Amino acid sequence: MRKDVRILLVGESKVGKTSLIMSLVSEEFPHVVPYRAEEITIPADVTPERVPTHIVDYSEAEQTDEQLFQEISKANVICIVYAVNNKKSIEKVTSHWIPLIIENTDKDSRVPLILVGNKSDLVEHSSMETILPIMNQYSEIETCVECSAKNLKNISELFYYAQKAVLHPTGPLYCPERKDMKLLCVKALTRIFKVSDLDNDGILNDIELNFFQRTCFNTPLEPQALEDVKNVVRKNLSDGLCDNGLSLKGFLFLHTLFIQRGRHETTWTVLRRFGYDDDLELNQDYLFPPLKVPIDCTTELNHNAYLFLQSVFDKHDKDRDCALSPDELKDLFEVFPYMPWGADVSNTVSTNDNGWITYQGYLSQWTLTTYLDVQRCLEYLGYLGYSIVAEQESQASGITVTRDKKIDLQKKQTQRGVFRCNVFGDIGSGKSGFLQAFLGRNLMRQKTIREEHRSYYAISTTYVYGQEKYLLLHEVFPDFDYLSDADMACDIVCLVYDVSNPYSFEYCAKVFKQYYMDSKTPCMMIATKSDLPEIKQIYGCTPLEFCRKHKMPPPQSFTCSTAAAPSKDIYTKLTTMAMYPHVTQADLKSSTFWLRASVGATVFAVLGLTMYRVLLKSR
Repeated sequence: MRKDVRILLVGESKVGKTSLIMSLVSEEFPHVVPYRAEEITIPADVTPERVPTHIVDYSEAEQTDEQLFQEISKANVICIVYAVNNKKSIEKVTSHWIPLIIENTDKDSRVPLILVGNKSDLVEHSSMETILPIMNQYSEIETCVECSAKNLKNISELFYYAQKAVLHPTGPLYCPERKDMKLLCVKALTRIFKVSDLDNDGILNDIELNFFQRTCFNTPLEPQALEDVKNVVRKNLSDGLCDNGLSLKGFLFLHTLFIQRGRHETTWTVLRRFGYDDDLELNQDYLFPPLKVPIDCTTELNHNAYLFLQSVFDKHDKDRDCALSPDELKDLFEVFPYMPWGADVSNTVSTNDNGWITYQGYLSQWTLTTYLDVQRCLEYLGYLGYSIVAEQESQASGITVTRDKKIDLQKKQTQRGVFRCNVFGDIGSGKSGFLQAFLGRNLMRQKTIREEHRSYYAISTTYVYGQEKYLLLHEVFPDFDYLSDADMACDIVCLVYDVSNPYSFEYCAKVFKQYYMDSKTPCMMIATKSDLPEIKQIYGCTPLEFCRKHKMPPPQSFTCSTAAAPSKDIYTKLTTMAMYPHVTQADLKSSTFWLRASVGATVFAVLGLTMYRVLLKSR
């Protein structure tokens, strides 16, 4: 909502503009009236909407046309004052003032107008018959009011209506010609309904309606009041209620009714609580709350954010198969202004046999977004209504900023849950296959992936000492001229070479020597395509000798040309090395070290899915 309101009064001379302002301030009619009142600021604590209000007078005798145009451009709302006993001043409303204002305001942001009939104490009749056709002709006119500066009739109401026209404008919400809400308003309220429909059954039950009421108005809905609301919908709409809950049609009908009855501040309160600005767009402050991420720190979802995302998954997994079908995924993202996940996501995270993103894959993609682009994650959580449903101050409360990696190295321990592995290798070395194998896809399944849907990331969970951790694999473009700091920043480096290609290892050796030989980042050599005959690498030493010389673990044999899903042991090793970069070479060679690290991995992987099924049954 606006931080202040600027009201400008214009009109012909002698209609009582200055008298209206002075009567409001002094609460009595001034017998001596200057040509023009000074600008007045009414403090927030004495206005109904708790917003500072500036009231600006205009005098043709004291101000130039240029000064008038400047004031029009600065005003949030303009009151066109006429005298009800002066026909000429009424005629000037349409012949002079409205065209002048329209000409001097931006077409895309029309300023609301209020027609003010002053000196009602001097006539017996009302001017409304003359004014109503003018209101119907110009959509900019919010309302009209008759008042009297002399006997203080409707003075406070006049300035309240002016303030309300700025803070709760009808224009963005409602089309008077069609007598219906505008499309943007319907779209915004539809999103609000879907966010508030916590079980996604298409209706707001009593519990959801009470939660909605508390969220927007900080007060519960009394049982009788709730029944009264339902009765109003029931009388006016045949399909407004379903199973004694409020349908989307019923929800939209209620807001249409609020607006038609002049209670559009109710609808604005709801819209603003759910993050909308005056143009019915989601506010940038709502979508992108402040979040400071120092250098060498990473971003992860915390426990509350994961619980929220689990509830969103559960809400849309209607067939309870622990995966999201294309229709279920589309339904989930209906509260977004665009589809955030492309076809490449299915090749970034784990999917079922139908190619549908699984529960684990869904959480993995959110983890990836949080790690790589936390601002986008905040935006996405905003669309889903995280701060509202989880009852948090903002989406930022769902993010954990990890401590500086240098501190982890000093203390030789880390609390982080996501580790990045950069995968280097020459063209054709098997990098993409290595990424896809992490998601359980063998070579045959990988061949079905279309090139345009290819992903350079893969993320899933591994288990180290019984702890679930996310490993994020990133395939780095094999061109030395394009290696940026971002490409090199990681927790562990994976150097991939093809055992059947004699020139493949040389690339890995170059990358290591140029970028990682003097760094503290642990590195591991992966000998891919180990199902093929091994050919001697054309290099000064063998891969094993190279690893020994540079105190790296020996090359790890790997193949994804398997009948079943490829082995995941190598990924557990990578995660372990990323978690414990200080571990000595002797420890890395020890088979008991790897056994301790990977113990329970298979058990925990199975438990992950089993626990989710148990949670579903308990719900």
